[in-house]
Amino acid sequence: MLSLATVRPQSTARFSLHRLVMAVAAFVIMALSSYQAMAADPNLVLDRIRKSGELRVPVMVGEEPGYIRDRATGAWGGFYMEWANDIATILGVKAVPVETTWGNLAADFQANKIDIAFGLNPNPKRGLVVDYLSVPLFTDAWAIVTKPGFTKTTWKELNDPSVRIVVQKGGTMQVVAEALTPKATITPVEDRPLGVMELQSGRADVMIVAVFDAVEIAKQIKGQITLPTPMLRNPATIGVRREEGNEGYENWLTNWVNQQRALGLAQGKLQQAFEKHGIDLSMLPPEFSF
Repeated sequence: MLSLATVRPQSTARFSLHRLVMAVAAFVIMALSSYQAMAADPNLVLDRIRKSGELRVPVMVGEEPGYIRDRATGAWGGFYMEWANDIATILGVKAVPVETTWGNLAADFQANKIDIAFGLNPNPKRGLVVDYLSVPLFTDAWAIVTKPGFTKTTWKELNDPSVRIVVQKGGTMQVVAEALTPKATITPVEDRPLGVMELQSGRADVMIVAVFDAVEIAKQIKGQITLPTPMLRNPATIGVRREEGNEGYENWLTNWVNQQRALGLAQGKLQQAFEKHGIDLSMLPPEFSF
């Protein structure tokens, strides 16, 4: 038979171990609860932006009238910046331009260089790091800009080795070209001005762009706009960085977009921007409306 003196140290050791395990478990539970509570806060991103005092917005050279840089002052304008300034004013912050390209947007979001981007077309690859609002700010369509006299009007006709197509590298227009015209000669370039140069020089027959951009380019080169059939409509939406706590930010932006569309503010902004830039929207194909 064991003595009482033999049992007590073992019982005490077991008791101490039990208390230690319970203490560790309680600490882990508290830590997890604290983390979950913090991660579950849907306003983390919105609060961060308001606290920083800045709404960082991508801007791009050669993307008039969406982005227009004043050559005298260096200040950025255009309808995308006007929307950014409107959002920033409501949030009580300042819109800060960050120069980039369409192809670099995903990397910019991932590197936390920008807080919002306008006029995006949902892209699954970019969607790994970007959240798109479910409601588009306006509706766009894919068009081609050509020199006068170009007669191919369908995607099937464009899918020919003799057709030279220029697109902006990394943008959705490159995805469209590679999907619908893989047999054509496709040349990706860094930005829109380089694509326009390809058209002007005769090194390209066709430039695939969104129809609103097509209006600006056609004006520059005295070209023609065609909506190849079947017409491909695409939503021009807003993108934000995918991260914990951006639900409140997305919800607030969705409310803002809904108001813009419901009151005709978005459509009016586009109309005024093009007219101010000396572009006649009657150049748009009659089968398209935004």
